[in-house]
Amino acid sequence: MLRMTFGAALSELRKAQKTAKGVSLYSRYVNRPLGRVFAAGAYVLGLRPNHVTLLSAAFTGGGIAAVALVRPGWALAVAVYALLVAGFALDSADGQLARLRRESSAAGEWLDHVVDCAKVTAVHAAVLVSFYRFFDLSSDAWLLLPLGFQLAAVLIFCGGLLADKLKPKPVPGAGPAAAPPPSRLRAVALLPVDYGVFCVVFLLLGSESAFLAGYTALAVAAALFLIAFTAKWFRELSATS
Repeated sequence: MLRMTFGAALSELRKAQKTAKGVSLYSRYVNRPLGRVFAAGAYVLGLRPNHVTLLSAAFTGGGIAAVALVRPGWALAVAVYALLVAGFALDSADGQLARLRRESSAAGEWLDHVVDCAKVTAVHAAVLVSFYRFFDLSSDAWLLLPLGFQLAAVLIFCGGLLADKLKPKPVPGAGPAAAPPPSRLRAVALLPVDYGVFCVVFLLLGSESAFLAGYTALAVAAALFLIAFTAKWFRELSATS
């Protein structure tokens, strides 16, 4: 079978995008398009979806390790941001490549979720280590901030995943329900809890006060969204029982 060119693969990927419902503007207009480019490149190179997932883990892991091990500065800020953004785009690329190659599998989805869970957990642990090793904190109470942010992020990730899995599936033969058009207002509102927006805060690592302010603001946003999301998910699942 003839292999598509990069341009043909990219064109095919544009036709096979997931719904934009529940997706922030960053994911819709930045992460997914960048992921398409990576997926097309991976296709031309003959990579499999799981290879791309592991590449995503390597880029993200490198950025997270740098946060924990290297003294903050502007050079580190740019490097960490680039690594995290590339890792996030590759996280989008693995699923797109799987659809292009028609190789979606339960094992691949499991691996993708495991890497995502590790990323969500480890990035805040790295911030905690950086706070302890390098920051001149006014109080040890600041060390609780990454722990709280980590808790909120993990609960949002796991709660959303479980809610999606536990919702009743459409009745076979009933046909797909008509989906409402994606809300732009919702896409804007979701920006504070989009991982791509979270990556931006690491561009502030060159300034201790700026990073603390940005990280704190996103932590508060995550806590507020967690309350709203858990109420919504519990209400929707209660209505199905």
